[in-house]
Amino acid sequence: MRVAFLPRHGRHHEHPPANVPFRANLWAMRSLGVTRVFGPCAAGSLQPHIDRGHVVVCDQLVDRTWGRPDTFFDRFDDGAVHVSFAEPYCPTLRHVAIDAARRSGATVHERGTVVVIPGPRFSTRAESSMYRSMGFDVINMTQHPEAYLARELGLCYATLAMVTDHDAGVEGVDPVTMEEVLRVFEDNLVRLREILHDALTSVPTERTCACADATGGKVPAPPPSKA
Repeated sequence: MRVAFLPRHGRHHEHPPANVPFRANLWAMRSLGVTRVFGPCAAGSLQPHIDRGHVVVCDQLVDRTWGRPDTFFDRFDDGAVHVSFAEPYCPTLRHVAIDAARRSGATVHERGTVVVIPGPRFSTRAESSMYRSMGFDVINMTQHPEAYLARELGLCYATLAMVTDHDAGVEGVDPVTMEEVLRVFEDNLVRLREILHDALTSVPTERTCACADATGGKVPAPPPSKA
């Protein structure tokens, strides 16, 4: 099995969340022949029952970012393209990720809504409390537009959100710090790699989902060289 790996923030983590070249990253994957993408990410918990070290295999996404290039269809020269995104994550890859995470012994949440914020700053207590009261489960800075761009390219996409902190809205818990995020993520990196290796070998050969046909045959344009 041939596998492509690309660090979304750059080799040395030089791209802050708003400046990640999402379009270039996903286009590069498809150019290599990739058809399925696992996009693991660090995430903060917004709910008391989701703790540090837990894995959330998200099934929904709420975008609260702005200004990010988030489509390959900047023009409608060949007709309008409005892609369905009601189910942001590939159901097949989600099931694969859930099973692999469970086999690793991790505490797994099979569903969850991730709210995506611009970053690089963390939330205020008021913002975090608002997101929690709205029923969102985890918070992250990169799932949009990454998941949507994969859909425009006809790629299956799923995430494994590795919970590193409790953001700033869980009562009685200290607000998140960068040091805490890095420490918890590093502590769980071995398990995350184990999950991904297992998941990669469990992906079905044939694609039976609708991800590949999301644009109705319309061909996306390549991004600008610095996108």
